[in-house]
Amino acid sequence: MNTVTRPRILVVGAGFAGVECVRRLERKLAPDEADVTLVTPFAYQLYLPLLPQVASGVLTPQSIAVSLRRSKKYRTRIIPGGAIGVDLKAKVCVVRTITDQIVNEPYDYIVLAPGSITRTFDIPGLTDHAYGMKTLAEAAYIRDHVISQLDLADASDDPAERASRLQFVVVGGGYAGTETAACLQKLTHAAVKRYPRIDPALIKWHLIDIAPKLMPELGDKLGRSAQEILKRRGIDVSLGVSIEKAGPEEVTFTDGRVIPTRTLIWTAGVVASPLIATLGAETVRGRLAVNAEMQLPSHDGVFALGDAAAVPDRAKDDEAAVCPPTAQHAMRQGKTVADNVIATLRNQPLTPYVHKDLGLVVDLGGRDAVSKPLGIELRGLPAQVAARGYHWAALRTNVAKVRVATNWTLNAIAGDDFVRTGFQARKPAKLHDFEYTNAYLTPDEVRAQVEGTDRRE
Repeated sequence: MNTVTRPRILVVGAGFAGVECVRRLERKLAPDEADVTLVTPFAYQLYLPLLPQVASGVLTPQSIAVSLRRSKKYRTRIIPGGAIGVDLKAKVCVVRTITDQIVNEPYDYIVLAPGSITRTFDIPGLTDHAYGMKTLAEAAYIRDHVISQLDLADASDDPAERASRLQFVVVGGGYAGTETAACLQKLTHAAVKRYPRIDPALIKWHLIDIAPKLMPELGDKLGRSAQEILKRRGIDVSLGVSIEKAGPEEVTFTDGRVIPTRTLIWTAGVVASPLIATLGAETVRGRLAVNAEMQLPSHDGVFALGDAAAVPDRAKDDEAAVCPPTAQHAMRQGKTVADNVIATLRNQPLTPYVHKDLGLVVDLGGRDAVSKPLGIELRGLPAQVAARGYHWAALRTNVAKVRVATNWTLNAIAGDDFVRTGFQARKPAKLHDFEYTNAYLTPDEVRAQVEGTDRRE
């Protein structure tokens, strides 16, 4: 009896790109055409742009984590773990499961959408004392941490301790850093009214960036508008400045200032997942070099997209331009890659990825926002409507949309609450504790793992 094995499609990563790819594969492939497998540590899609609102308590964590197991009609097999290496020659992906078991997952076609990690630099004390804003756990943890600083400052009679607990430093003048500083400042501004022993003037937020402009992608006018909003709220914005060193109770800026603080939040950009380095393939500033169809040249059946891939931006005249690591590109790339995988299976022509950027939105909390949808500059309430409308529409399920809309409405009517949820343990959890960057293998280790398994079999 002849046994026909269906082609195996392996998708790595459950971000915007990976989930859109999987869902389209499920819709367009017949059940007997291929087996689809998804590798992800968490069986949910995280809506990253709204993380600052989770950190500030405007949204609950569950509202922006869309379950991948909710619907019964989806047939993708989910492997709970992270890809830590890929052997392109053997067509094997090495996976570390959430129980730390190392398994080899063979494939016929692989879609690499592992996303990105927080970009750090060799700054003394940075990874030991800074917090990130890249995962759901980090956002929930930071909320607990910020509220605990108010609790501890209120309970302390030491002026020096109070000063260090009531100063907060955010590094990174991009969207993540600006929105994080803005949303958390609103949280502390509202919360301090419940702490009669704390002088509100002692609470100070610092937003710093080595770049000369705040969010330069928005343009000079909107960037200045955002900066004026932050300054009006009392946030100290310092440009052309970074961190020289970080300690447990103070941070030294490159301009010589020493800020007493127990809270350093690092959001200074992202880099491609370390998984890309295990392939031994050509990269562009750390992102995997692919063609316009998002194929890896010289490797059949290998596709890459999202933050981890340097996808040519065909919507621009510059031939060297690559798509920025944004959600709107990742979602659309996911659909195009799914179509191209199906086209490859069916021996049909592939489609190059082309998408004209729809613009940018920045939610600064309350009625404050700056947005540039389709090149139209908006400020204040119109910008806020555009920002929240865009985010709401981009949420993948109706359940998520209802949860987010309900949270926004409840927060607008009832205001903030200042409850610590208990995520913060006695043991600190900093940048290096959340993203597991030391879990990846070298190309030689990947080869040894795959060959070792083959010999045992």
